[in-house]
Amino acid sequence: MRKSLQFVLVGLAALTGLTISPTIAAAQDLELRLGPGGVGVYDRDRDRDRYGYDRRRPRGCDPDDALDIARSEGLRRAQIVRMSPRSIVVQGMTRRGPERMTFANRRGCPEI
Repeated sequence: MRKSLQFVLVGLAALTGLTISPTIAAAQDLELRLGPGGVGVYDRDRDRDRYGYDRRRPRGCDPDDALDIARSEGLRRAQIVRMSPRSIVVQGMTRRGPERMTFANRRGCPEI
């Protein structure tokens, strides 16, 4: 009786392992962590879903943000003239005539 019970338990464990392994392999953004609170599941993309940002996105100045800042400063018909790894140049018209604004190509688009 004991041998047959062991055989059944080993069979169930093998069957359970076969059904769980494809789901774990498919969910690569999940981690199983062992800690003081026991076993827990951790979602790697939780921060991106919660805060609405993507870590792979470049952290420079977004050209649309530079245009919005230039328009709020009074530039009409603003357009990007030049973009480099260090700066973004926006050109447009003011009441006095043509004007250029230069922004640093880093987060927040500070004006140079």
